[in-house]
Amino acid sequence: MGEESTTFSDGDAIPRVVIVDDHRLFRSGVRGELGDAVEVIGEAGDVDSAVHVINETRPDLVLLDVHLPGGGGVEVLRRVLAKNPGIRFLALSVSDAAEDVIGVVRGGARGYVTKTISGRELADAIVRVADGDAVFSPRLAGFVLDAFSATDAPPVDPELDRLTQREREVLRHIARGYAYKEVAKELFISVKTVETHVSSVLRKLQLSNRHELSRWATARRLV
Repeated sequence: MGEESTTFSDGDAIPRVVIVDDHRLFRSGVRGELGDAVEVIGEAGDVDSAVHVINETRPDLVLLDVHLPGGGGVEVLRRVLAKNPGIRFLALSVSDAAEDVIGVVRGGARGYVTKTISGRELADAIVRVADGDAVFSPRLAGFVLDAFSATDAPPVDPELDRLTQREREVLRHIARGYAYKEVAKELFISVKTVETHVSSVLRKLQLSNRHELSRWATARRLV
């Protein structure tokens, strides 16, 4: 990162930002909402391209969606921060599920806001996180405080922790009523792979069918 990234709070420079979200139109909308409050220097729509763009451009901050093809936001955090620990991440997601929030915070994100945020509020959150603050939508801050109140924070949900990141993504889509073909299209995988993941999830959670799976996910507010 350049030296100009140290002066955000003084208004002498603006954060250099990469936007990571799997919906191109949403990325364009975020650009428009942010205007000249930040300098968008790159975009990506999946894990591999995000890691490449971030490592190439070395932004001050990455605006990161939680659910991405290729392993999710947590995988981006893992791969980027291993090489570039100084890059800051702000999660921006439609999800307000506790396990999503805590997952990316444990992964290294400095903040988490939902997509109901206004353009002005998002720009302010970006500047604050780039400047070293931690920023969370009000309702989500409690999840983080609860999870990290103990010295060794226990898993949010032992059953959920048995699932891989990809299995969690498939679980959410199935619980929301997506057909296997729709899940495959959303996650850029084959229908057979979706079926394999569903079978694995049912086995690990000791459930019998997708209806029980949906009830399980709803009870944990994953939908």
